[in-house]
Amino acid sequence: MIRCVYPPLVSDENTELGHIPVLPNEVVELLDPQKGETFVDCTAGLGGHAAMIAEKIGPNGIIVLNDLDQSNLNRAKLRVAKALCPENPGSARVHAILGNFSELPRKLKELELSADMILADLGFASTQVDDPDRGLSFRFSGPLDMRMDQSSPITAEELVNTLPERELADIIWRYGEEKSARRIASKLVAAREVEPITTTDRLAELVRSVSRGPRGSINPATKTFQALRIAVNDELGSLEALLRVMGIALRKKAQGEDSWIQSNARIALISFHSLEDRPVKRAFGEWKQTGWADPITKGVITGTESEISSNPRARSAKLRVCRSVRGNAC
Repeated sequence: MIRCVYPPLVSDENTELGHIPVLPNEVVELLDPQKGETFVDCTAGLGGHAAMIAEKIGPNGIIVLNDLDQSNLNRAKLRVAKALCPENPGSARVHAILGNFSELPRKLKELELSADMILADLGFASTQVDDPDRGLSFRFSGPLDMRMDQSSPITAEELVNTLPERELADIIWRYGEEKSARRIASKLVAAREVEPITTTDRLAELVRSVSRGPRGSINPATKTFQALRIAVNDELGSLEALLRVMGIALRKKAQGEDSWIQSNARIALISFHSLEDRPVKRAFGEWKQTGWADPITKGVITGTESEISSNPRARSAKLRVCRSVRGNAC
C-alpha cells in the first residue's frame, strides 16, 4: 500500500455538513483537473470531492453528479454549483442524475457528454450511516432497512426474516466473509420463529451472542451488517456492471471510436473492503493488458495517519487511478 502525504485540503463546508470525503488531497492530485474539463462523480454523496474538483475546473467546466439518494443529491448540486460558479451559481453547468451508477454511461450519452475525469467512491455518506431510519449501523436503534434507494422493494428485514437458513448463511459468508456465518444464520432463524427481527439493535444483539471476536477486534456484528447491506443494494453487481461498461468505453476510445470516456481521461475508484477492491484491481489489470488504459497509481493509495486520526472512515479506504489511452483517431 502507498500512503501519500499532502497538506490539508478539506473545506470548512465539509466539516459543517458533518461529512469529510476520504482521501481528498489524493483524489484532486491524481485526477489532475484542468480548466474547462468535465468531471463525472458516480457516487456524489454530499458533493465533497466534486466541490473540490469544481474549484479547479472553473465556470467553463461541467460537473455530473450521480447518486441513489435524492436528498443528498439535491444538497450536492447546490454545493457544487456554488463552487463551480461562485459569482453566479445559477449558471453553473451541473447535471444531477438520480439512479444506480451502473446506468450512468447511458445517461451521459443522452446528455451528449464525455468525461475527462471519473470518480466512484464506493462508500456512503455519514448522513446515511448516522440516520437511524436507514438501519445501516448497529450504533443506533432503527428499522432493519439498509436500502440506499428508498424506492427499492427489498429491505434487510425481509432478507433476515424470510430467507432459508442456507441462503442467509451464504450471504453472510460471501459478502461479509464471516467465519461464523452458519452459526449466525442458525441463530437468526431460530429467533425469528419466536418473534420477527425488525431492528438493528436486535440483529446486532443476536449476532454478538454467537460471534465474539478477540478483544480489540472489530464489532462482531460488523461483517453481518456489511453482508446484508451489500445484498440489499446489489453493490457488487452494480460495481461489476460499472467496470464492464467502463471497459467497453475504454476499448472504443482506444480504437478511435466515439465514447463517453475521453482520451487521457483519469479514472479513480475508492473501495473500502476487499470484495470491492478485488474486481477494481482485476479490471485495471485487464485494461492495462489490453492497452486500453495505463495505471497512474502503483498498487493502492491509502490515507495518511493524520487523516485517519481525524476521519476514521479513511482507515479502510483504498484508491486506484488509471488513465485512458489516446484513440487511434487522435
